[in-house]
Amino acid sequence: MGKMSTQKQRQALGALLVERGLLTWDELEQALAEQKRSGQLLGTLLIQSGKLSQEQLLPVLAEQVGMPYVRLGERPLPPEALAKVPPKFASRYRLVPLSFERGLLRVAIADPFDVQTLDELRLLLDCALEPVLASEGEIHEAIQRHYGIGASAVERLLGAGTQDAVPARVGEELTEAVNEASVISFVNQMILSAVRDRATDIHLEPFDQRLRIRQRIDGVMYEMPIPPDLFKLHQAIVSRIKVMAQLDIAEKRLPQDGRIKVRLDGQELDLRISVLPTAFGESVEIRLLSSQMLFSLERLGLGDDHLTQLVRFIEKPHGIIFVTGPTGSGKTTTLYACLSKLNAPNVKLLTIEDPIEYQLTGITQLQVHPKIGFTFAQGLRSMLRHDPDIMMVGEVRDPETAEITIRSALTGHLVFSTLHTNDAAGGVTRLLDMGIEAYLVASSVLCFIAQRLVRVVCPACQEPRAAPPGLREEFGLTDPPPSMLRYGRGCPACKGTGYQGRTAIYEFLPVTEAVQRLILQRASSHDIAHAAQQEGMRTLRQDGGQRILQGVTTPDEVLRVT
Repeated sequence: MGKMSTQKQRQALGALLVERGLLTWDELEQALAEQKRSGQLLGTLLIQSGKLSQEQLLPVLAEQVGMPYVRLGERPLPPEALAKVPPKFASRYRLVPLSFERGLLRVAIADPFDVQTLDELRLLLDCALEPVLASEGEIHEAIQRHYGIGASAVERLLGAGTQDAVPARVGEELTEAVNEASVISFVNQMILSAVRDRATDIHLEPFDQRLRIRQRIDGVMYEMPIPPDLFKLHQAIVSRIKVMAQLDIAEKRLPQDGRIKVRLDGQELDLRISVLPTAFGESVEIRLLSSQMLFSLERLGLGDDHLTQLVRFIEKPHGIIFVTGPTGSGKTTTLYACLSKLNAPNVKLLTIEDPIEYQLTGITQLQVHPKIGFTFAQGLRSMLRHDPDIMMVGEVRDPETAEITIRSALTGHLVFSTLHTNDAAGGVTRLLDMGIEAYLVASSVLCFIAQRLVRVVCPACQEPRAAPPGLREEFGLTDPPPSMLRYGRGCPACKGTGYQGRTAIYEFLPVTEAVQRLILQRASSHDIAHAAQQEGMRTLRQDGGQRILQGVTTPDEVLRVT
């Protein structure tokens, strides 16, 4: 009888979906046939097949079972409701308490047919329950937002005492132990949450009676929700990270650096670990690098003219290309894309880096070790004995490295490197300040490229808005800008920021005859930049203006980075 009743309910759901215009009768018949064969719920099959999204299905499912449907979003939850449901219950039963009034607890659940769970909760919490329907993804986000990441594991750990650091397996799968009540579980959940939020860094920062964990998403720092008592487990968490990175867990007075290789859903991740001693304990920075990242010139965000210029430069037999910009501006990614383009069986490529950020198949990569005397300068001398065609020097930091790099370009090698300057013309001044002769700079450098990363307007919530006044003058636009520009309104997909992902803006300064003459005269960077603009160079802000007109980013974002 129960089985016949369930089948009737599923058919009723299908009929409602057809009535709402979300399915055709043919699609419903196919789904019912598949449901009969597999035994899965009709709604699950429709979502898996891509016929419906969860947001389309749940309101109809709620109507069918006579249960209210709610969108959790960023809604605040009352303290009395959160206090009624401990973190371990919220995590185990996948529910969110919405309100608690006069002995009635209103909870959001994802499965309206799980009657057993509701009965268990009534007994455990000793109160009446009113269930409402919400999406599983929103429930998961609400649990993390209001209880904190790994709240269930932290609650049980603080009740039972911490454990000793457990040895880490090389390349372990993070998803295997996230449900265990352990420090291992918390660290895994923290990394998983950061990866799924598209974070590039995680920062663990101890303060007096408080631990703050932040992640960097699209270049901006956001605080991660964590249980307030987590600071009591700070040392255990640091020890676990040190064990994973094969660092000395007994050394707490000196900085340490390491790396961890892990897997997440079949994808390999390379985690770079840096530990610093502070007044309140050790601060940890974890950089997240995906080994499956694709490096392609076409995907860097270059304009058509810049792409043509860059391809022309990297096809030269010798010379040096400098990419300039502050830390975190994507310089290494641009260089890797150039190397990937040039990587071929008939070409010898060597790099020397600190650190090696990504492993590139077919390219010999060297890691500097200053503590044992293996510096950029020493590595460069040794690299030349291997007869490379193309070389990459991670960064020119000192006069010795600069001179060897430039002389390598003059002796028949194509060289790529980076400099820390604010603009492309500043690269000339930086090299001259290092003591490099002006004639060496003028005759060896092909191009200085400055770049910055700007956030991209979120495609899920983009909308037209009136362009601000003075746009043409601010960004040096040649044509009048349109009256409407694209902005992100803010939605769950972009965490309310209006931006999702980043792209690069560029400033190309080719070393032409006119620029060479100014270098030999030791002219100022302002004069060099002015001469380059006379020859058609777009500044970073002007290139950002082009991205604004294309609807890629916003005026505020370009002004923020330039």
